[in-house]
Amino acid sequence: MASRADNFVSNFSLANFSKASDLKSRIWFTIGALVVFRFLSFVPLPGVNPLILETLYDQTRGGVLDIFNTFSGGSLERMSLIALGIMPYITASIVVQLAASLHPALMALKKEGETGRKKLNQYTRYGTVFLTAMQGWFLAAGLESYAAQSGLAAVVMPGYLFRVGAVISLVGGTMFLLWLGEQITARGIGNGVSLIIMAGIVAQFPTFVANMFEGGRTGSISPFIIVSLIAMIVVLILFICFMERAQRRLLIQYPKRASQRGMMQADRSHLPLKINTAGVIPPIFASSLLLLPLTITQFAGNSISPDTTTGQAIQTIVQYLQHGQPLYMSLYAAGIIFFCFFYTAVVFNPEETAENLKKNGGFIPGIRPGKNTATYLDYVLTRITVVGAAYITVVCVIPEYFIANLGLPLFFLGGTSLLIVVNVTVDTITQIQSHLLAHQYGDLIKKAKLKGRLR
Repeated sequence: MASRADNFVSNFSLANFSKASDLKSRIWFTIGALVVFRFLSFVPLPGVNPLILETLYDQTRGGVLDIFNTFSGGSLERMSLIALGIMPYITASIVVQLAASLHPALMALKKEGETGRKKLNQYTRYGTVFLTAMQGWFLAAGLESYAAQSGLAAVVMPGYLFRVGAVISLVGGTMFLLWLGEQITARGIGNGVSLIIMAGIVAQFPTFVANMFEGGRTGSISPFIIVSLIAMIVVLILFICFMERAQRRLLIQYPKRASQRGMMQADRSHLPLKINTAGVIPPIFASSLLLLPLTITQFAGNSISPDTTTGQAIQTIVQYLQHGQPLYMSLYAAGIIFFCFFYTAVVFNPEETAENLKKNGGFIPGIRPGKNTATYLDYVLTRITVVGAAYITVVCVIPEYFIANLGLPLFFLGGTSLLIVVNVTVDTITQIQSHLLAHQYGDLIKKAKLKGRLR
């Protein structure tokens, strides 16, 4: 039986791929959309001198700017139309989801089904526009202040006209990315927003690898550290793959039913509960919440004299919340743990699951249907979420802490980036396999109907 199953999987994965025209069109559409995303990252804002901007960014390299630049695929470094990336949308979705869990009116919208979901998505877009405009204004003002302090005119004509133009361009770029992600989700393969974030991270991979080996060549990074980093990456990838596929399977029993032979038999099934139900959402949410105040504080601090009390306070905040600092890592870990539990509660409702089992006649052996089943599901889910939250926290925080303290400009090799890349890749491959399997079953059904007609 096992060999037949293996042959079945290999056959539908390889031989039938060329026949799945719908899947191929979806893959090509996804690749084309990601190519458009990469092209946009090289289109600079109007009124910005790219050559001088590169010099300015080299002077301010490190900390929160490198993190933001990594998630945007290098767009911030080039100050392109999509310099803010998709992160304002992520932040706005956090706020809307939190409000939908706390505010009665939004909670009622959430229960209305498709209509309520569309209204919440509309509120999320409004919030995205507001956050992008606010961050874009501080970004333009900070760019002007950087140029004034260093004597390099990165902005051709500074002033309110440039700031307004930059805000309009950045809002348009972020909203276009949001639309592009929705098109990938609907007409392509995988989650569009996650794929755009992953594409931005992967685009930085050659640069970070080149920096690592260049450091080894010049002697700034020892060969032992390079080998240790490579070994850590391999171990992390294997560990992430193992944990992302780990499940707690609950046995579901159904009442005895009459079979074709007249015998009474009970059906059995399993309810799979993933160890990491929240996926890559917790680190993305936590990092985006930290990036928002850090970006505003860092750019606002450059427009205020450091000799003033306000300037000193802003510089102190930026210093303690820099990437790799204990306070930043503590807040980051706390945010990951919080969003692990929060997002798990959003995507999995024990009461609804227990009610569906009760309607279909299913029950967990030893647990009464209804309220007791919901309580038991919540009990199990809470405990496996503790394991999942600990796993994500260790993967995201520990490697980046060591990398930051070693002084290596290798944010890509941190646990957060690896978690996003591996998780999104696994989810995309799973969707491809699902499309292939559905295509093969569709062919089998067509053949069965054709044979029936011939008879």
